[in-house]
Amino acid sequence: MFSRRHPYLFFILIFTGIVCAVILGTSVLIAVYGRGSDFDFREKVGVIEISGVISDSRETVDALKEFRENETIKAIVVRIDSPGGGVGPSQEIFREIQKTVPKKKVVASMGGVAASGGYYIAAGTDAIFANPGTITGSIGVIMGFTNFQTLLDKIGLVPVVIKSGEYKDTGSPVRKMTDTERKMLQALAESIHQQFIQDVALGRKREVSQIQALADGRIFTGEEAQSLGLVDQLGNLEDAIEWAARQSGIQGKVSTVYAREKRFSLIRYLLESSLDSIVDQALNTRLHGGYLYLP
Repeated sequence: MFSRRHPYLFFILIFTGIVCAVILGTSVLIAVYGRGSDFDFREKVGVIEISGVISDSRETVDALKEFRENETIKAIVVRIDSPGGGVGPSQEIFREIQKTVPKKKVVASMGGVAASGGYYIAAGTDAIFANPGTITGSIGVIMGFTNFQTLLDKIGLVPVVIKSGEYKDTGSPVRKMTDTERKMLQALAESIHQQFIQDVALGRKREVSQIQALADGRIFTGEEAQSLGLVDQLGNLEDAIEWAARQSGIQGKVSTVYAREKRFSLIRYLLESSLDSIVDQALNTRLHGGYLYLP
């Protein structure tokens, strides 16, 4: 009845409602999916953040692929604030950066620390920015084991180990490591160390011998690293973004878009937390295991 008596007023109310719904929906999308620039169709710089211990490469690799295929993103800045981490994840991210470099400028921006695995990743980019006091370098590999044999002997516990091969329990916490096992693990660490050195030399376009001379596990400040050729320029994140934009031909004000974090799922979080807890208890290196990582 109202629509028949006041057709124009009814139309205005409906139109206003639609406009309000569109505005509200757009605001929600921006709040949920972006950091202010997902709906900006200008050419921009993508920023990927890597922080903490590097234990998984999936999100970073996915973000690199997404930015590489997005035509509006002309350059990528990888912001690193990490002391290092797992060998495999660091190498996977390095490889994905190397795939991206021929197509787009990729720049590393080091925060407070970008050492070992963090530097491994940075070495794959076109240019590395660091703060003067950034802690970086630490080109090396470490493997550690804990042995409780003496303690078990004192309290009267006798471990029983069933194994399928001579070296299956190498690094066991319940017996002394043999000289053969020690040499075998030393060779493994040195092999991965050489992979690290070769990849840094590849990414930095240097001779292997030049990197070898610096790859004894030492850490450097950003300022020292620049003088040694491990870092290209001193500057913060904004400097790295600005440089990447100009090198990619972006003019005027630089627009950035950050890699989107995966949506939170309560069920997935509970399942993964439970699984991680079980695995951590079973393989906790602080209690009885060994570890190999880029410290």
